Amino acid sequence: MPVDEGGAVVAAPVTGYRLILPEEWAHVPLREGTEDAVRGILDEAFGRIPADSPPDSVGPFKRELERRLRGVVEQVRESGALDLYLPVRSVGDVNLGASVVVSETLLPRRDEQAPPAEPTDVAVQLLSRDRATHPDTGGEVDLSSGELDGALAVRREHVAAADPGRGAELASRRVEYVVAVPGDPGRWFTAAFSTVGGGDPRDELADALVEWFDAVMATLRWRRA
Repeated sequence: MPVDEGGAVVAAPVTGYRLILPEEWAHVPLREGTEDAVRGILDEAFGRIPADSPPDSVGPFKRELERRLRGVVEQVRESGALDLYLPVRSVGDVNLGASVVVSETLLPRRDEQAPPAEPTDVAVQLLSRDRATHPDTGGEVDLSSGELDGALAVRREHVAAADPGRGAELASRRVEYVVAVPGDPGRWFTAAFSTVGGGDPRDELADALVEWFDAVMATLRWRRA
C-alpha cells in the first residue's frame, strides 16, 4: 500500500464502487456498453414470450417494451448519471415501476484556491437545505446521516408527486443516498431509488422496497486503484 512522507499508510484512491443487487436486477452502464446492456435485457425479455403467442400481439408488445426501456435509459443518460439498475424478471416483464440511478457530483468552489469544504459541513448544509425547503411536509421528507463503508452519508426520503409532462404518471417514493467519496473532497457519490409501489407510493410494497434498498446500500464498497 502507498505511504506518505512520514511513512503512514495512505489509502489508494477510489476508482469506483460496488453494490450487491439480486440477479433479478439488470445493470445498464451509461458511459459505455449501454447498447449491449439494453439489447441483453430485451433479448432476455423476448425469450420469455410463449412460443404459441399470437404473432399479431407479439410484435406490438416487443415494440412497446423496447420503446419504454430505451426511453427510460435515454432520460437517465441525459442527466449525466453513471449507472442505471432495473428489475427485469420480477413479474416476467421489464418492470419500470422501480429503478436505482447512480451518479457522481463534483461540488463547485467559489474560490479555486480555497480548500474543498469538509464532508461534515456539506452534510449539514444538505440537511439544513432540505428542512428549510420543506418546512411543512408533515414528515414526508425524512432526513438522516450516517456512514457507509467508512464514508459520511446523507439519506433523504420523500414522496414525489406525479408529473405526466415528464412521463411520471404516478406519484413515487424516492430514497436518495449522498455519500462523500473517501480521500477526494468535493466528490460525492449519489444513489437514488424510486418506486411507485403497487400504485400507491405509501403502500406495503413501497415500504418493503424501501427497506430492501436500504439493505442494498449497506453493501456499498469502494473500489480502489
